Amino acid sequence: MQVTSQQVSSNGGRKLEVIVAGDEGSARLDRVLAQRTPELSRSRLKALILAGSVTVKDAVVRDPAYHVASGDTIIIDVPEAAPAEPKGEDIALDIVYEDDDIIVIDKPRGLVVHPAAGHATGTLVNALISHCGSSLSGIGGVNRPGIVHRLDKDTTGLMVVAKNDHAHQSLTAQFADHGRTGPMERGYMAFAWGVPNRPHGTIDAPIDRHPHAREKMAVRQGGREAITHFEVLTSFAGRDGKPVASLLACRLETGRTHQIRVHLAHLGHPLMGDAVYGPHFKTKAGHLGPEGKDALTALDRQALHAYLLALEHPRTGELLHWEAPLPEDLLLLQRALAAAV
Repeated sequence: MQVTSQQVSSNGGRKLEVIVAGDEGSARLDRVLAQRTPELSRSRLKALILAGSVTVKDAVVRDPAYHVASGDTIIIDVPEAAPAEPKGEDIALDIVYEDDDIIVIDKPRGLVVHPAAGHATGTLVNALISHCGSSLSGIGGVNRPGIVHRLDKDTTGLMVVAKNDHAHQSLTAQFADHGRTGPMERGYMAFAWGVPNRPHGTIDAPIDRHPHAREKMAVRQGGREAITHFEVLTSFAGRDGKPVASLLACRLETGRTHQIRVHLAHLGHPLMGDAVYGPHFKTKAGHLGPEGKDALTALDRQALHAYLLALEHPRTGELLHWEAPLPEDLLLLQRALAAAV
């Protein structure tokens, strides 16, 4: 006499249905379930009952000693198991700077920063655990040791990680301030479609979750303050000689999720290669020369690189400054766009 039926629940786990037969040897809810669901331990069953994950006749029951009757239908909502603590993995890191307090890396494309749904392994955190051992700051929790900021999976460039709690607290405060009163500076190289109508400017537009596509962000009234400064470094002409794209230097004054990607799309100049915020600009590729088209196809990601990072050392107070050159795929894109001029 085991579980009558099971199905996937809304939380990604399982819903188990048990119909009380009356011959379980006890009328207590916890003992009936222990008899009928041997794959779940008694302690696990008790925890699920106390958490409100068990219903009897469509009513939540939180008392393990509750008496059930023959014919009662019991539903157990078993959530998906919590992911295991991330383990160290031998993943090569491009280390720009390291001491006892911080480590600065030049993140490659395709590297997710920390474990999450769909990316349980192969992340920057797995690489850092392998490289640093247990010295990483624990403030961010087991899945995000040392992480004080993030770059999107396919954004390349400079990231700083805290190796102890003192460094974590200092860096977190600096990122919250974002250079308004302190020395923190974060600069990005962005290849965008079209050319802004002014050589430099500021995008001050609040950002929040997209109202319909929850995996996206959007400029929304009442969202969190978001400020991006930009400067046009170069413009690139298309096959017809008219400007088709530009290289911008962007500086963050706030650090919202997908901020530069959202702000440039809001400005009407989404990042080249950005399938999330600039898919309607795909036809623009037709205006590029053959080299530019090929380079953009080969890029297969948003053309964004975190080239500049400046901060105050958490322990010494020294002003530290790093710059990372464009990675090979963006260099190829730059050369191809310039060749069409």
